[in-house]
Amino acid sequence: MTEDAEIALTFDENRLAGLVFGHYDQNLAHMEKRLGVVLNALGNRVVIKGPPDSASRARIVLERLYDRVRREGALTLGDVDGLVQESALQGSLFPAADTASGGHPAFEQIATRKRGPVRARNAAQDAYLRALREHELVFAEGPAGTGKTWLAVGHAVSLLESGKADKLVLSRPAVEAGERLGFLPGDMRDKVDPYLRPIYDALYDFMETRHVERALQTGIIEVAPLAFMRGRTLTNSVVLLDEAQNTTSMQMKMFLTRLGEGSRMIVNGDPSQIDLPPGQRSGLVEAVRILEGVEGISRIVFKEGDVVRHDLVRRIVSAYDRHFTRTHAPEERPR
Repeated sequence: MTEDAEIALTFDENRLAGLVFGHYDQNLAHMEKRLGVVLNALGNRVVIKGPPDSASRARIVLERLYDRVRREGALTLGDVDGLVQESALQGSLFPAADTASGGHPAFEQIATRKRGPVRARNAAQDAYLRALREHELVFAEGPAGTGKTWLAVGHAVSLLESGKADKLVLSRPAVEAGERLGFLPGDMRDKVDPYLRPIYDALYDFMETRHVERALQTGIIEVAPLAFMRGRTLTNSVVLLDEAQNTTSMQMKMFLTRLGEGSRMIVNGDPSQIDLPPGQRSGLVEAVRILEGVEGISRIVFKEGDVVRHDLVRRIVSAYDRHFTRTHAPEERPR
């Protein structure tokens, strides 16, 4: 058996070390569970004990967490998770060019004026950000909580702010999740806004409130119900279709053919949460099958292990997937 290693780390500032360790050392407890090590902290010093590889990874994660709090001043358990996964994949996920300078390889990131740099927290998010940067049409499929919509909005805002796009168009099918909401009062935006709440939440995360409102008033950010997209050609735009699993085959084809010069499209959805009437085929499921291998199109599939919300959400999604696998025939299962 390999003898356990012991590594001692001392940070320069007690206050920043406290942020790294977390309230009542919760970040350290989280790392212990994820990495299989023991972390003992006192003041600005922490001692790592465990298998040599795991102890070395824990040291790298702690050093990067300290660098992050020194730059940004705060941490979440999601940041800890992201750096744990990043350390696990370095050397196998990234090309050699990424480490030629001697620095640590890192997941892809986006940056906006309000939020600053936002780095991917797992390999799937890293692949997603790379696909958004390199392809004109990206399909992203996977369960809630994997960051599909949030990262897509952040990427779109970064393109707007850098002048690489003139407009952001937001759309989704107005299909209710098993409920009948009845008549919604107001103008078109008032009727569609409830369905687009997750996208608005992400917009306000990445942009100042006054900038979002001004962009909505001037048309730089446009809310376009899917039914109103017919006949349009969208140029120099970032076009985001959310909840795409609830599009019909004809709606999806109509939407995809709106792509104009200088534009990019992002299509997000969760094939396990289709709210269409029984027997109605999902346009998302059909599209990814038909368009497989077409040049210029990328498809990213998130799994339950890629959920970056509360750890309980990950376990809930996993439990539902296991139940679905036991109770449905293979042809009914989401691909």
